[in-house]
Amino acid sequence: MKLKLLLEKFRLLQIVGLTLIFLGFLPSKAVSYAHTASGRAKPKPNVDANPGNIPSGPLGDSIRLGLNIFKNTPKYASSYVGNKLSCSDCHLQDGIAAYSSPLVGVPGTFPAYNQRAHRVITFEERIQECFVRSENGSRMIPADSVEMTALVAYMQWISRGQPAGKTPPGRGLVRLPALNGNLTRGEVIYAKRCSSCHGAHGAGIAHFFPPVWGNDSFNTGAGMDHPAKMAAFVQHNMPLNSPGSLTAQQAFDVSAYIDSKPHPAFNTAYKSY
Repeated sequence: MKLKLLLEKFRLLQIVGLTLIFLGFLPSKAVSYAHTASGRAKPKPNVDANPGNIPSGPLGDSIRLGLNIFKNTPKYASSYVGNKLSCSDCHLQDGIAAYSSPLVGVPGTFPAYNQRAHRVITFEERIQECFVRSENGSRMIPADSVEMTALVAYMQWISRGQPAGKTPPGRGLVRLPALNGNLTRGEVIYAKRCSSCHGAHGAGIAHFFPPVWGNDSFNTGAGMDHPAKMAAFVQHNMPLNSPGSLTAQQAFDVSAYIDSKPHPAFNTAYKSY
């Protein structure tokens, strides 16, 4: 019953928000879901991300496909996905939310040196990394594919007006102190604060909340497979109904607990990505 009420509330908030934007009561520019529980204010991306303002014509069609892929990757890029995660599960608010690895302005920062790959990579190669790691893809999404072109078109669209080569405000994740997670405490936190959305066994709820462990989750090569990175994401963005309410230590504890659970093995054939 509690879970059903939570889902109904989540649907209602989505419908009300979109209706207000459509009717003009809310600005079309990205609305900041800033919170004060963590003591930090989120930078507000200066971007018009209203899908209604996507241009018409072939370019607009590609941008819209890119947005669809971003929101539901297993459906719109099924040939290159090996789990049930979508881009928007980690890059919140369709890639514009600060400190959830937002993608506003990011295309203009590439080519760039990639520490993990130990080489200079293009923006398309960075997207390929996500597919073979976070999406657990078994085959590489081609740089010249319709899906790749659409994703780049969408991310360039939300980045319009951003100065090339300049790091946008709120990029990446928040910085937390180096802490050690405790699995016992993490299990308790997960049960109380996470399981209502992600499930007691980490499987999530299809079309609503992503799996955080198991075969349908990210693999061991993904950034989220590192507790410190997950903790930085979790502390600032989770739980969705009270982001920033976990302390840094609690975020490390629950991230260590999730990391201790099974995840698909990364295909080392893609270690250069």
